[in-house]
Amino acid sequence: MTNRYPTVAEVTEAARHLVSRHPGACRLRRIGTSRAGRPLLLLSVGHGPHHVLVVAGPHPDEPVGGATALVLAEQVARGDRLSTATDPALVTWDIVLCLDPDGAALSEAGAEGATADPTTPTLRSYYRATYRPIAAEQPEWAPIVSSQLPESQALFELIDELRPFLQCSLHSTDVGGSWVQLTRDLPELATPFRRSAAELGIPLQHGTYDALFWENPSPAVYVLPPPDGTARLAAGSENIGASTWCAPLRYGGVTAIVEVPMWASDLAQDLTPYPEAGRALRDLADLVLTGGRQVTAVLEKARAFLPAPQDDPLRRVLEWMAAGLYDMVATSWEPLARQSADDPRRLTTAQVSALNIVARRQPIRAAGLLLRLLRASDDRAAPTLYRELDGLFTAWCADAEEALRVRWVPVHHQVEHQARTVVAGVESALKSVH
Repeated sequence: MTNRYPTVAEVTEAARHLVSRHPGACRLRRIGTSRAGRPLLLLSVGHGPHHVLVVAGPHPDEPVGGATALVLAEQVARGDRLSTATDPALVTWDIVLCLDPDGAALSEAGAEGATADPTTPTLRSYYRATYRPIAAEQPEWAPIVSSQLPESQALFELIDELRPFLQCSLHSTDVGGSWVQLTRDLPELATPFRRSAAELGIPLQHGTYDALFWENPSPAVYVLPPPDGTARLAAGSENIGASTWCAPLRYGGVTAIVEVPMWASDLAQDLTPYPEAGRALRDLADLVLTGGRQVTAVLEKARAFLPAPQDDPLRRVLEWMAAGLYDMVATSWEPLARQSADDPRRLTTAQVSALNIVARRQPIRAAGLLLRLLRASDDRAAPTLYRELDGLFTAWCADAEEALRVRWVPVHHQVEHQARTVVAGVESALKSVH
């Protein structure tokens, strides 16, 4: 198995090759077109009456999904029938090869010419290349903020056509551990999920910003509260019921968002009480706000010669973050700070480390995008601003690697764990299919 992430073109070519080798089991078709005119392709494997929908590439800075999708397709196409989940006579696997090919192209363009070894990247090399769009341009999330994207519409229409009993969205996180978010609990998923992570040396994420106030029925498994309620939802997700994640609910289906880390941090599963957690959360809030202000100060000096936001997706992200994202992140965990004041033992090291990751990620992500824009500019002020920001960016990445004690997870381990978790989720969800 490869030790690097395949590009969208490589995933597509591998899917075509799979269809040519297994023409009776595999089909490839176009289900839509991206905003920039790129095809949205669906690989279907098997002919069973029950459909599982796998979505790869929902975020362009989370590259593991394409490789996982190919591993899953190969397992089913071979017809090994190692479990009910991979029985092509029982289950049809419908795999979206990349939900956001436009975003992926921007991330892949950033990686071109990179000098770092792609098999053992660093946070610095990763954030110099990666791109993550604003919320309104993320296909799964855009409907939450009332944005209509052709990629989102294609996925909604596919869900209405297939009525999947399970949708699996393939995500990865930069630093931390592995976790699963569910729209309904799948109790039998917990044990194989934990076993896989342990076998591959991947920590579990006990506490995550993404599901800060969700139910937590088993370690690193989080269940979405009722979509029409907001009491246990993080800031910015009040309309989560409108997302593509919740669409299978109308047919009795469930969605699993499967996260695997690129860099592991064993702090993610440290359940010891964190000393003076309230002070730590205040420090982290200051960290994200201070870093955000520093990036925004450089952006302010460069605005006059950078591409306009309406013309450049990287610039749109920077302006979106400067307009309030740092503040939203910093204030969203204030309830936890208040809770820790009432009970100093309430917050664990794992929970605080999860917020530590987010606090450091936001300014680093913004700095990486701005460095790309400055590097591409021919304005005479750009080199000076680049050097100023690059010093901050380099120090932040080094500090993050040290503070979070990161270690690279080999790509084949990321893929193996994600594929195992998806198969276990299918096996569990199948038990409720009539």
